[in-house]
Amino acid sequence: MPVRVAWNEALTRASVVIAQDPGNLLTADVVRQLRTAVEDLHDAQHLRLVTIEGAGPDFSFGASIPEHRADQIGHVLPEAHALIGELLSCPATTAAVVRGRCLGGGFELALACDFIFAAETATFGLPEIAVGVFPPAGAVLLPWRAGGARATSAVLTGAARSAADWHAAGLIERVAPEAELVRTIDEWFAATLGRWSAESLRHAVRATRAELVAIVERDLPEAERRYLAELMRSEDAREGIAAFLEKRPPRWRDR
Repeated sequence: MPVRVAWNEALTRASVVIAQDPGNLLTADVVRQLRTAVEDLHDAQHLRLVTIEGAGPDFSFGASIPEHRADQIGHVLPEAHALIGELLSCPATTAAVVRGRCLGGGFELALACDFIFAAETATFGLPEIAVGVFPPAGAVLLPWRAGGARATSAVLTGAARSAADWHAAGLIERVAPEAELVRTIDEWFAATLGRWSAESLRHAVRATRAELVAIVERDLPEAERRYLAELMRSEDAREGIAAFLEKRPPRWRDR
């Protein structure tokens, strides 16, 4: 299975692990399984923390580019955005645990979590512009998480940045050497969430997410509409995806 769930002995923490070669790509099938896994955790009474992790050296390379073809993306993108909504409605606190590359849809997935923990070697980026498209959820989530200027730079340049850079921007809760990342999260949990009432945390989570949920409900449908109804009808969006799949430089019509 490309998605699996593991619990700690006290049933206060659950880990949702993406295990999909290569690069933990977020195919439509993986996205559906992630959504089901998170939804299944909603009724866990004592659950305080849900972590989203990638198996292997990388968190996720992002969405599957072949599934971005015009005949498929209309089904795939709403599924991805439904997963964002599922994470934002999860009663427990959520955290992305990032090693290696966290790109595109993988970065959007991490941005939908309450916290991000990262290995020192992790990198984060939204490279969609290089293939002629943009990240709808990233464009909505990142300004709230890390500020408009940083979000604009990430979306429009496509440049990847280090965990240290995003930690300095306030996006990442903890950065640690990869060998110490699990221990760092365990210690953080023991000193914080592990001490609090699970019921109280559920109320606090809803309150702290309220503004972001309102922004997502207002702006993400329009970003999705623009992507599907306008961008994907353009020659350059189709050319960027085709060039990526054919492993050649894009030949932009609008240069």
